[in-house]
Amino acid sequence: MNVSIRLFFGYFLVVGLAAWFVLNIFTHETEPGIRQATEETLVDSAHVLAEIAAPELAAKRIERGPFADAVRAAIRRSPQADISGVHKESIDFRIYVTDAQGIVVYDSRHAALGEDFSPWRDIARVLRGEYGARSTREDPYDPSTSVMHVAAPIFWQGELIGVLSLAKPISSVTPYIQRASERVKRTGLWLLAATTAIGLFFTGWLTWSIQRLRNYARAVADGDKAEVPSGGGSQFSELAHALAQMREKLEGKQYVEKYVQNLAHEMKSPLSAIIGAAEILENELPAADRQHFTASIGEQAQRLQTIIERMLLLARVEQLQAPEGNFAVDLPEMLKTAIAQRQPQLSARGLNVALHADIAVNVRGDAFLLQQAVLNLLDNAIEFSPAAATIEIDLHREGEEATITLRDHGQGAPNYALPQLFERFYSLPRPATGRKSTGLGLAFVREVARLHGGEASFQNHPEGGGLASLKLAAGFQGTDPGYPARMAR
Repeated sequence: MNVSIRLFFGYFLVVGLAAWFVLNIFTHETEPGIRQATEETLVDSAHVLAEIAAPELAAKRIERGPFADAVRAAIRRSPQADISGVHKESIDFRIYVTDAQGIVVYDSRHAALGEDFSPWRDIARVLRGEYGARSTREDPYDPSTSVMHVAAPIFWQGELIGVLSLAKPISSVTPYIQRASERVKRTGLWLLAATTAIGLFFTGWLTWSIQRLRNYARAVADGDKAEVPSGGGSQFSELAHALAQMREKLEGKQYVEKYVQNLAHEMKSPLSAIIGAAEILENELPAADRQHFTASIGEQAQRLQTIIERMLLLARVEQLQAPEGNFAVDLPEMLKTAIAQRQPQLSARGLNVALHADIAVNVRGDAFLLQQAVLNLLDNAIEFSPAAATIEIDLHREGEEATITLRDHGQGAPNYALPQLFERFYSLPRPATGRKSTGLGLAFVREVARLHGGEASFQNHPEGGGLASLKLAAGFQGTDPGYPARMAR
């Protein structure tokens, strides 16, 4: 189980337990809260009714006087009240009055007249001068038949002459209790759903951040080009930059060691030739020999310079994680410029170039590096083409990719060499001279292609000759203000 899922389950467990605890408290407190509010209202009502009933009880006509008539009239009323979605159609209360000894002298239901209610808690406590209330079930086995009783003393001329008890069945407030419980539960479920959604969002965000770091680490391990992931919070950004710095230090050390070894190996041959020619020139030689060895020294020195320049350029490209330029490059215009720059070499060999680039295609990246890659491919095509042949350059677009192909009509490459052509320092003898190049040109093309999200390849054409391809991402917009100047280098 990955860390994101663990964090989500931990978060959900904490939030779920907290939500369950809060819901449980609210649910269990709903009924007691409504009971307490009802009791508080009964207290007020009982004391008001006790004051109204006092003259009637003192005059010994409580059961047949105006008080009894008013209560009977009230009970017959139908309020038709809509209270928070609960419809009330009847008056749900009972009033009974006792004398100072607790004997019932009035009952709104006419069911307990003459009975001794002094043992009941509500009456007994009031007769003792205390607050009296009780809750009694009409059916001992059915909690829904519970009835709340609140008693109030009846005074006449400063003397306690009786007790009025106001009763209200719990069943009349049960709809409000149920409605409140349902609202609490419903709100709690919505809250739980919202917190779950928030948890999923942050889990997804965390997973996305970790996934980007993992992909970056894998790309580094595979030696691929990869940009340092940004976003995901300051800690993830710091971790990503720490990984990038670690990569740079590790790669830098290995890179320097490898390049020093390669450079030393490649420079050994021309240096040996220069040293040998210089030693021979120390002797007395005919003018023709002296001229020959002097030219050899110049040629090998030029080879050394070319190796160093190309290695520096290749090293710079290999260390980049993204193109330094971030502008649109006009590929047809770039191909025309490359052909114009190699026109002297083409003319010297009597070669022609057939350019098929009628579509307008832009790619986003570094114009100078892209042009150098095309020039390297064109140089290869020139060197491997027979005299007076035609080099075919084609530009076409497929979906989001632009592909540049260069075909020469030479002998192609041996099958054993095809997998190694883009390796650093691997080179084949040129047909015209039998000499090898630095072996850095195609390696440079491959790195430029990767840097721009594409790829470079070479294969033998079915009809003869070689076919080099450079694929790049197409369809970007924008202009590069430095494009013309860099293309002219």
